[in-house]
Order: sequence, then C-alpha cells, then structure tokens
Amino acid sequence: MRAFRLAWQRWPEVAHDRDPAGWVRAATYDCALSPWHRLRLRDRHPDPPPDPADRALQQALLRLPPSYRRTLVLYDGVGLDLPDTAAETEASTPATANRLMHAREAVAACLPELADPAELHRRLVRLGSAERSPAPGSRDIRTAGERSIRVWTRSALALTVTVTAATALTLETAPTHYLAPVSPGHAVQGLPVPGSLGPLSRDALKLSTKLRKEAGGGPERLVPQAR
Repeated sequence: MRAFRLAWQRWPEVAHDRDPAGWVRAATYDCALSPWHRLRLRDRHPDPPPDPADRALQQALLRLPPSYRRTLVLYDGVGLDLPDTAAETEASTPATANRLMHAREAVAACLPELADPAELHRRLVRLGSAERSPAPGSRDIRTAGERSIRVWTRSALALTVTVTAATALTLETAPTHYLAPVSPGHAVQGLPVPGSLGPLSRDALKLSTKLRKEAGGGPERLVPQAR
C-alpha cells in the first residue's frame, strides 16, 4: 500500500517512467527492506499462509538470499523475462540467470515437487494470491496519498513556526554582552564590634555648640580669602 501511495505522490515521475509497474515493484521491494518497516511487529512476523504447502514454499523462499529471492519471484512469479528481471534487479543478464538457477536449485532441494518451472510458477502465483490484505483501489490510493500529503505539509508548517518562534524568543532574551559571574561571598573575621553612640556630656555639648557658631565650620583664618 505504501508503494502505491509513493507512486501517487510522485505521479509526474512515475507517469513518465518506461515501466510504471516496475517502479511500483521496486518501491515495494525498498519498503519491505526498510529498517523502519521492520519495526512494525506485524511486518516483522507476518501471518503464515493457511495452506501447509504454501507455508513450506514461503519458508523455502525466506531461506534464499534477498537478491536470489527477488530474482526468482520476478521471473517465475511475476512472469518477467530475463532482461527485464536483470534491469529491475540492477544486475547483468548473466548474473541474473546465475541467481535464478541457484534459487531454483535451492527451492527444489527443499521441495522436490517444485523442480518443474511451470509448477513453481503456479505455486508462486497461488502464494501471492493467498495474501490476506486486499488489493487497494485507485480511489483508496488517491485518498490515502492526499491525506499523507496534508499531514506532512501541516507537520512541516508546524515545525517551521516552532523553530521561528524559538529563534525569535532566543534573540529577544539572550544577553547582548558578556556578564561576568558574581563571586560567592565570604564571611569577614576579626572586625571590631561597632560601638553605639550615647548622649553627649555637658562639656562635649558646649564644644559642639561653639563649633557650629564658627564661620565656615572652623576658625576664620582657615577660610580662603578671595583676591
């Protein structure tokens, strides 16, 4: 389903492709091997086919290397010819023929009744049609693709607004100059205890009154003279 949604989202590219069906198959293969795809429990442990013979064929296919399994499915299952299979698997035609031969031998070693290519093709088609998920319709694909585009667009806009707001807040609250850290205070020891001033004595009071009456706060001879 995801491969069809990707095809809808990139339809201008897919429409100009020489083989749109091959583009969807390649996208399906990439999605199946994606690490994110394997995080889903139902994709990591898919439900086995109900038929014991189909389960045995599925186990035999899973024992093959991914490149051999893809070559066998495309050639004997989908029905592509050898050059198209080589082009889709991004390999040369002799390498593809070698992979196909070894894949058939490995499957025939597990299931001798599938040594005949015609019987192998029939069983692969039956195994593919036994998939429980229904084939998506064009309307469902378009609806899911448009919904996915809207979700991604809104997420991108929300992320842009968040980053812009965070940047503006940082520029507003960040200091414009270096502020030296304040050293922690320490208690000062050995200072005398400040004494409290009591009432003035009679002599001290007379002296204070006399000093207040002096001009300029002191003797006249200490006041500077203007010249």
